[in-house]
Formats: sequence, structure tokens, C-alpha cells
Amino acid sequence: MDLTVLGGAAACPNPAQGCAGYLVTHEGMRVVLDCGPGTLPVLRDLADVRTLDAIIISHLHADHTLDLVPLRYGLKYGPGSNDRRLPVYLPPGGLAFLDRIAAALATDGEPSGDFFESVYALAEYDAASELTIGSLTIRFHPTRHSIPCWAMRIEDGQHVLAYLADTAHSPDLAHFAHGADLLVCEATLDDPEIGGTVGHLTARQAGEMAAAAEARTLLLTHYWAELGRERLRAEAMEAFGGPVEVATPYATFTVGPRNAGDGSSARE
Repeated sequence: MDLTVLGGAAACPNPAQGCAGYLVTHEGMRVVLDCGPGTLPVLRDLADVRTLDAIIISHLHADHTLDLVPLRYGLKYGPGSNDRRLPVYLPPGGLAFLDRIAAALATDGEPSGDFFESVYALAEYDAASELTIGSLTIRFHPTRHSIPCWAMRIEDGQHVLAYLADTAHSPDLAHFAHGADLLVCEATLDDPEIGGTVGHLTARQAGEMAAAAEARTLLLTHYWAELGRERLRAEAMEAFGGPVEVATPYATFTVGPRNAGDGSSARE
């Protein structure tokens, strides 16, 4: 199983980097985790979006969802468009969320109810149950965030990828991610004192989460470029003691015994 970064910025894209988005590949399958603004150009550079197996959304903030809109136009009107609907798994409340976006964007001659449904096979996942997509099994756990948000534990039968989405410090999440070969954890904040209020972590807290989870490798993401990648990496390493990488577009990580990011693009 491999993970390729589509974007790793926080609420606003960083220079030359979009917000949250990750491409997971395993045995020919392609699953996208979150679809934040600025991630679609990288995704289109890596894969034929018409053949993706699924998109899974962690929560309904704009920096994790908005590129579902331009992707919708590409699937509907782009060359090679077909009748296949791309499966999109939304958190509870996601259907109503997309209905509100459709009501704002649909043209006079286009029913808002068909705006997304014409290209996406939409479903809200049951966060208390497992989701199986081909050879991958996904389990969910609530995070500590300003709106309902779900972390994901993705297993391929041998290895574990844990994506914690947006969250403040949570011992429960460390337990959920225990033993992960690759832990993808946010590093949004500069000040740890406000983390519990806004539902985010510092890089040092991300390192503490990785240590508590006994993860093999930590990938920092959802960060502001102004904080400096090397600074974030150093702070996380001090708390974690294991290998730490910082998300950059196209960086690819093998989820397994060798997790070092090689920066490769994983192009077809």
C-alpha cells in the first residue's frame, strides 16, 4: 500500500501546495482521502480521475471538500466522460451539505438534485462500521475537532495506514492508531494552548501522538508554510523519536517496513 500526498496545507493553500488530499494505492486500486482545494491538479497528474475506486471525506470543512466541485465538472463535461458514477463516501450529514452547495451552483436549466448525483455515487458512511473497498478495510473513529470529524484506519491485510484528519490531542485516537506503519497527523498550530478550543495540534503534539501510538513513521500534514517545514519536523522528532516526514505534493510513502518518502510522483 502506498500513500501519495496531493496536498498538505491547512485552511488555506500553501505556496504551490493545496489543502488536504491523499491518494492511496494498493494492488491497482486508487482511493482518495479528502479532496481539499488545490489537490485536484496533482490528482489529475497522477491518475485518470474517471477510474478512481472511491473518495472518502473525513469531515465537511471547506479545506477537505471543495475540489469535489471542479472534479464534478471534469467528470461531467471533460473529454472521455462516461456514465460511470464515482463512489464518494461522506461523513454523516454529507448529503445535506452537498445539497446546499448544489443549490447555490446549479444553473437554471439544471436540477440541483442532479448536480452531484449525475457524476458521483454518493453515500454516507456509518462511522461505527467498517467500510470495505476492494482489498482495503477502513475503520473510523471520531476526532476532537470543531465539527464532527473522523479519523481513518486503513488496512490492506498486512500493513496499517492511520489518517487522523483534523484533531486536538486525544489518547483515544492514539489507541485507535496503535501500531500504524504510517501515521498521517496534522501539525496546524504554533500555540498548544488553543488546541483543545479549535481542534488542532502542534508538531510537537503530533510527535507525542505518534509516540503514544507506537507508530513506525510519522507524516506531518495540515500545516502553515509560515511555520517552516524543518522546524515542524524537528519539533515532532524530538517528541516522537522516530522517523518524521513533512507532506509535500507528489511525495510517495510505502506503508510498511520501509516508509521513507522518496518524493516520487507515482505517475502512470
